[in-house]
Amino acid sequence: MTTATLLVSCPDQKGLVAKISDWVFSHGGNILHADQHADSTAGLFLMRVEWDLENFDLARSEIDPTFKKLATEIQAKWSIQFSDYVRRIAIFVSKQDHCLYDLILRQRSHELSATIPVVISNHPDLEKVAHNFGINYHHIAISPNNKLEQEKQQLALLKQYKIDLVVLAKYMQVLSPDFLAEFPQVINIHHSFLPAFAGANPYHRAYKRGVKIIGATAHYVTDELDEGPIIEQDVIRVSHRDSVTDLIRKGKDLERIVLARAVRQHLQNRVLIYGQSANSDLGLRTVVFD
Repeated sequence: MTTATLLVSCPDQKGLVAKISDWVFSHGGNILHADQHADSTAGLFLMRVEWDLENFDLARSEIDPTFKKLATEIQAKWSIQFSDYVRRIAIFVSKQDHCLYDLILRQRSHELSATIPVVISNHPDLEKVAHNFGINYHHIAISPNNKLEQEKQQLALLKQYKIDLVVLAKYMQVLSPDFLAEFPQVINIHHSFLPAFAGANPYHRAYKRGVKIIGATAHYVTDELDEGPIIEQDVIRVSHRDSVTDLIRKGKDLERIVLARAVRQHLQNRVLIYGQSANSDLGLRTVVFD
């Protein structure tokens, strides 16, 4: 079964569920899943609708322009994705391999509906891992002096491999605003329960504070470090008996799970971003539909 998924956000108003559902029905669509949320603080209505395309009377190229009339009426922002489009992921890494292995194995076991044609790294260490799975590997060294020039090479590779999504799987570099302006579809895994312990060495800082839980956060990347809209988070308990090494070991297990969940939710078109900048009264945030 091939389906279409509509993600829509607009000012909250009466009758939106009926209007959007009726638009799908009027063109022969059979709605399989529908979920919605009204954010009273933002005054926004957010909805995800997925329908079967078998008897839908619009060609794919006609869906966007046809829905535009209703979208204009309700002042909506929207996107439409199709279930048979398999997205292409580039994984960025440094030296740690746990998230890289996890994503590749989940993709190979069909837990993630995507292809992984390339791994890009600022170190040569994980080349063998990529090659063992038949994945192309590109080592592009990054330093403060060559960062912008090297990022141009990375962007050229993303274009060459026709990449839809970049996943930072423990890539220990900050992407520049220029990079993100050209390629904004980036998910990062951060080794703490944001907003706690943003930045570097969170496990060491958590140990110093004597925390009783540690966490991991997967989020979209923005210009503001570790301030991007959050997709997925989880925590695990720790105790006074745990050393920094124990925190790191437990944290790595959590990082794998949280990153995989976030990537899967993105690939299934379940994440809708709304709001403004992280410094505004209503920061960038997400609705993640079940």
